[in-house]
Amino acid sequence: MTLTIRRLLTGTALATALSAGLALPAMADETIDITIVNGHPPIFLWVKHLTESFIPAVDAALEGSGYSINWTEAYGGTLAGVGGELEAIENGLAEIGSVPTVFMPNQLPLQNVTYNTPFGPSSAQMVMSAMEVLYDTIPAMGESWHTYDTEYLGGGFALDNYILMTNFPVTSIDDLAGHRIAAPGPAVNWLEGTGAVGVAGNLTTYYNDLQTGVFDGVIVFATAAAPARLQEVAPYVTVTDFGAQSAGGIVANQTWFADQPEVVQNALRAGAAAYQAGYLEEQSARVTAAMAAIAPDAEHLHTLAPEERARWAAALPDVAGTWAAATDAAGLPATEVLNAYVATLQAAGADLGRDWSMR
Repeated sequence: MTLTIRRLLTGTALATALSAGLALPAMADETIDITIVNGHPPIFLWVKHLTESFIPAVDAALEGSGYSINWTEAYGGTLAGVGGELEAIENGLAEIGSVPTVFMPNQLPLQNVTYNTPFGPSSAQMVMSAMEVLYDTIPAMGESWHTYDTEYLGGGFALDNYILMTNFPVTSIDDLAGHRIAAPGPAVNWLEGTGAVGVAGNLTTYYNDLQTGVFDGVIVFATAAAPARLQEVAPYVTVTDFGAQSAGGIVANQTWFADQPEVVQNALRAGAAAYQAGYLEEQSARVTAAMAAIAPDAEHLHTLAPEERARWAAALPDVAGTWAAATDAAGLPATEVLNAYVATLQAAGADLGRDWSMR
């Protein structure tokens, strides 16, 4: 990456200062150009907090260090589309990005453990705490990023409790038969055995696809559904308690990152920690208002009874076991990650609709 270096002394001035025995000024300032990428627009919290939490925290950590950052923010498909962030960082088009691992079940399967254990806890904080335990105790979690010349900095973000939004009322899984329901990445598996037809999709197209009848409903979460105004085209909200989901984190190009001074590396990691804290705080504050916006009355809101939630979970095939076996065969410790994740949630007292572990 090109570095713009502003030197305070020319060689001649330096020689003059030395010969005169004069005190030298402070170390020269260095400005580092960084492009930061995400395919979604800033209306979504995981992008918004790159601007509001990550960047200010990095800048603050570098104050007085002699280093500063010239930021270029590339969001909403300006540099990479949704799911294209990892490739953009690997290829050096961006130095840093908030990478949505939910759209990379094949490239980063270990990071998708939560999407393969549906009906987990509704608390995003609980899910992210469990994921940090995995990163701290299982080296393969961090090392798996290195395949793509990327370095995990932290800043993991979890999406709030997933729900179902449809253009028809749903009070049980029996109501889903024959309907096309869109879901992100591996969440399509949550529809197996229900009679619904699962379709892969993402937030950038949900509204138009619902409006034009491409599908009849979506699996989504409230804090994204509200700003996307999905209630206008899918007015029936069913609280299924699929659970909060770990959906991504902040990573840097590994080769570039290794070349940065330690103070810059530390500042970027501090920024990632601030990003996660800021994101989770605003997310928690927004959930209630988002639910009120997408389901303004009892006619449009239904919460599955606990026994119906358990019935849905039991109707699914062994999503976690199938994922773990395939990922183990690829040389990654998915069974270890799966068992550690479930055990961590159980120790925290999480409400699990089904024990997916393979112990």
